[in-house]
Amino acid sequence: MHRTVRRAIIIGNGFAGAENQCYGLIRALGLSHRHSLYRVRRPKEGINKWLNWVPLSTHTRLHRIKSQLFDPHSIVSDQSDILEADPELIASKASETFGKDGPLLVVASGRDTISVASSVKRLAPDHVFTIQIQHPRSHLSRFDLVISPHHDYYPLTPEGKKQIPWFLRGWITPRQPPRKNVVLTLGALHQVDSDALRCAASAWHDELASLCKPLLVVNIGGPIRHCRYGADLAKQLTASLMNVISTCGSVRISFSRRTPKQVSEILVGEFHNHPKVYIWDGQDPNPHMGHLAWADAFVITADSVSMLSEACSTGKPVYVIGAERCTWKFAYFHKCLQERGMVRPFTGEENIAKTWTYPPLQDTREAAEHVIRALAERGWNLQP
Repeated sequence: MHRTVRRAIIIGNGFAGAENQCYGLIRALGLSHRHSLYRVRRPKEGINKWLNWVPLSTHTRLHRIKSQLFDPHSIVSDQSDILEADPELIASKASETFGKDGPLLVVASGRDTISVASSVKRLAPDHVFTIQIQHPRSHLSRFDLVISPHHDYYPLTPEGKKQIPWFLRGWITPRQPPRKNVVLTLGALHQVDSDALRCAASAWHDELASLCKPLLVVNIGGPIRHCRYGADLAKQLTASLMNVISTCGSVRISFSRRTPKQVSEILVGEFHNHPKVYIWDGQDPNPHMGHLAWADAFVITADSVSMLSEACSTGKPVYVIGAERCTWKFAYFHKCLQERGMVRPFTGEENIAKTWTYPPLQDTREAAEHVIRALAERGWNLQP
């Protein structure tokens, strides 16, 4: 029994994109109903929003000192139902229950979770198997397995090296090729698999099955540091959609929480009365999974690795707008997708009724297979 992994915990940072990757891996391993969520808690009020660059432990201590000195009544217990990610408590429980429940699988994602997950591994090395999703930048041996997108190693490519000034090369990470305990993926992990798509197709059948074909789904994210855009891209997208809409049966547009108001207003102003177009208003239920199941093609802004990864897992045509605005490793990510035939630039000259195929992106399933093999090397097995 003590060699069988049949339970897991997720150490999250409160960001949906990072935590969704953990849930995706847990789902692929068959442990969706046998896990608990712990979350790191970084202070966010007032001046704290400017201290995100400070290590989590230091930031927390600074916040407590500030509160004790200036506002002692502000120190209250967190009322959230989500457990706080205390590495000593997690490690202690893992060790105490090892004989009865077997090893504990620890899955974490995001910068703030690195110190917690590595501490759990240090405190209970014989009783846990730690997986860090997204590159932790240094000391990869702190984890049993690291799952990192291939573009995180862009600084080691010939193109990447040319973009780094010589005096900064000692500071840019990673500085070494991936080690044996590193699993490389093309995109982000997620929860979209064949079972999820079948369930979504059934759940959204009444609303989406009767729409005229082909159904084009447009997913719009928001600008990031290495992929900046605003009203200019919204106008470009609007013009391109108007050019191809005659080849579409239906169009459904969704915005994310990151979408700038000026971007959404331009598209809503142009299409809110168009008979072929539906614009999701942001209210529940979220049609995202239904769109993945029923769409015939996608148009996605270049900023979102997660949305692109999910869409490419369906094997359906994916058009990208704004990739030319991406720099650094995000430009490399788009180059890799195009080289594999998974995405094409959205130019406004497409016939959406014409399709193409490619092997669906299966990063999450392949990462789960790596986990199972790594567990076997340690003499442990997985019980879904």
